[in-house]
Amino acid sequence: MTPSLAFDQVWKRFRRGQTHDSLRDLIPALARRLTGRSAHGPLPPGKRAFWALRDLSFEVNAGEVLGIIGPNGAGKSTTLKILNGIMEPTAGVVRTVGKIGAVIEVSAGFHQDLTGRQNVFLQGAIMGMRKAEVARKFDEIVAFAGIEEFIDTPVKRYSSGMNARLGFAIAAHLEPDILIIDEVLAVGDAAFQQKAFGRIKAMATGGAPVVLVSHQLDRIAELCTKAILLDRGVVRATGTPMDCINTYLHGLSGDDHEAHAQARIRFDRIFAPGGHAVCSGQDVSIVVNGSADLDEAPSSWSPGFRVTDLSTGKDVHSVTGIQRDIPLPVRGEFEYHLTLQMNVQPGSYQVHAFIWDAAANQHVVSGPHLQIEVLERLPFYAGVQMNSRWRAPKPAVPALDGASDTERQSA
Repeated sequence: MTPSLAFDQVWKRFRRGQTHDSLRDLIPALARRLTGRSAHGPLPPGKRAFWALRDLSFEVNAGEVLGIIGPNGAGKSTTLKILNGIMEPTAGVVRTVGKIGAVIEVSAGFHQDLTGRQNVFLQGAIMGMRKAEVARKFDEIVAFAGIEEFIDTPVKRYSSGMNARLGFAIAAHLEPDILIIDEVLAVGDAAFQQKAFGRIKAMATGGAPVVLVSHQLDRIAELCTKAILLDRGVVRATGTPMDCINTYLHGLSGDDHEAHAQARIRFDRIFAPGGHAVCSGQDVSIVVNGSADLDEAPSSWSPGFRVTDLSTGKDVHSVTGIQRDIPLPVRGEFEYHLTLQMNVQPGSYQVHAFIWDAAANQHVVSGPHLQIEVLERLPFYAGVQMNSRWRAPKPAVPALDGASDTERQSA
């Protein structure tokens, strides 16, 4: 059967003050109940229950990579734990076809007193694999994780990065039909992250459904075929990764005021006439057009552009029409031309157009966006590109101790 997984109208409810999803949590909770004590004091009835997930539905089929993004507390980890069978939904149905390999938390599922070698075989047994099957993959797993020297050391001695590498290597090499990955890939060095994402790509190409949760928005944009944006347990956006990323970065605080303004000023298109890839330090040209139907231009409103680094989700540049003496469109069609010198680190950046209300300090129209790829031109370190160059017409030659001038020249 073709591997797949799906959430069908899944709800998950928790009770505040109740954390006994495990025996370790249950025993202290029972003790407090028997003694009549509470860790936080009694809560009003209306405040005791809250919904971590509300009516969540999605489907991931063979060859698809679903990215789940959202702020802390959005319900991402709860979703993954339900997918992996660690939790049961309060309502709704979860359907999976195939064997799941999951990296939910750093060292999740590892027995801390066992060695790395023993944990590899333990995880294989948990996934229903025979010992001979795990043995065939063992050397490949250890080499991928890069911990050959410590494979017979108890994992409680491992660093968080070593735990993450081993956990991912096990999940990705024991041939799961479905792969579920949490934020653990942010742990570890850049070389391992690149190797891990290459493995995910290979698995998706090979037909494995993949679910990826990450705050590394550039990775979501690069790897995922589709995405959902969660916020307080509710799906706020679904579709392409870039659509969800744009809503996440700039659209979660929208309200009726913005919807009304959106009807009066409309952005139609944003594009880069010279292409969407430039070298660090070079110019990129952006064109935005649209139409407006306002009786008059509110004095506090202004067009604006923002540039966001997708690897961090942070804005690296923002400019408004007030700063550049560019008027707000009032009636008819309009077009803006923006030139940016991309003095930034190589990577993926998003240019976003909007209408800004300076008095309310918020967007009143969230416009279109596009992604710009910045390539390395002159290598450098730090956050900005100064396009530094220097020359050494007469490079220094180190003198050899006891050598004459003639010897130094010939050297």
